[in-house]
Amino acid sequence: MNATRPRIAVLALQGDFQKHIDRLNEVGAEAFNARSPEEIASADAIVIPGGESTTIGKLLDRFGLLEPIRNAHIEGKPIFGTCAGLILLAARITDATSERGGQTTLGFLDVTVSRNAFGRQIDSFESVLFAPKLVGSSNKPLSAVFIRAPIVEEVGPDVEILASYDGRIVFVRQGKVLGASFHPELTDDSRVHSYFVDLVRERTG
Repeated sequence: MNATRPRIAVLALQGDFQKHIDRLNEVGAEAFNARSPEEIASADAIVIPGGESTTIGKLLDRFGLLEPIRNAHIEGKPIFGTCAGLILLAARITDATSERGGQTTLGFLDVTVSRNAFGRQIDSFESVLFAPKLVGSSNKPLSAVFIRAPIVEEVGPDVEILASYDGRIVFVRQGKVLGASFHPELTDDSRVHSYFVDLVRERTG
């Protein structure tokens, strides 16, 4: 464990996990690809990137990663899910039975999520978000890329809303668990990753 450069496991099953690694390393972490239970267990924190949520859920089961991730959560390790990662972290999915085998969820965030709420791949877009806790005194909005993005329809009493877009919740926190509808790794704006690394340092330091 290194409080200065915390080790962050980025699940390398689907999605642009290398971009997450690059952003995390830029803001002072030691991020790495993770595909095994041992790699998950050795980390100070975990990132679950985007992709196809049903497929990622099945791969987590196939690679034996569900239990190590649950153990990490029990131990209080910070966990961050983006897009499909948010879906996997949610306690409730509005359309969880719409595909064969349903949707695996970890239930770490007391939220209800609707998948693909912003439309299909062709409807992907980039915008800006105002997130006061992340932007600091600059008040410069966050850059955000939405790709087949989910939205958070309901939040529990312990869930903090960090950002919304057009009146819809897209960024939440519960304790040391973060969930974002968008892809912060696909922009040059590193403040979301910096915010997460600060959470990790709070625990490791």
